[in-house]
Amino acid sequence: MQYLLLIYDNPAEYAANYDTPEKQQAHMAGYFQLNAELKEAGAMLGGEALEPVTTATTVRVRGGESLHTDGPFAETREHLGGFYFIDVENLDEALKWAAKIPAAQHGCVEVRPVMLIPGDK
Repeated sequence: MQYLLLIYDNPAEYAANYDTPEKQQAHMAGYFQLNAELKEAGAMLGGEALEPVTTATTVRVRGGESLHTDGPFAETREHLGGFYFIDVENLDEALKWAAKIPAAQHGCVEVRPVMLIPGDK
């Protein structure tokens, strides 16, 4: 089954927890280790870090007109900062991988099954 592991973090808390280059480097090492483990297990389909939410543009179509707004759709403390796209046997396995994501220690990781659409490969 395929899952998207959505990584949410509070930018203010991140800045407070990783306020030195050494702390940031150690934090990123956790991601590099996880990437290697996912690839070695054959579970990694993809994943990326995202630019800050301040760079987002929200698109809505109303009455046939495309409306663009700078920034996110909703004001929240935790922002989507990245994702992993994995293929594993079941939800329990996906949850185990999600718990290994460094941000899960101070933010959260939302685990979402990918909807399988009949006839789609």
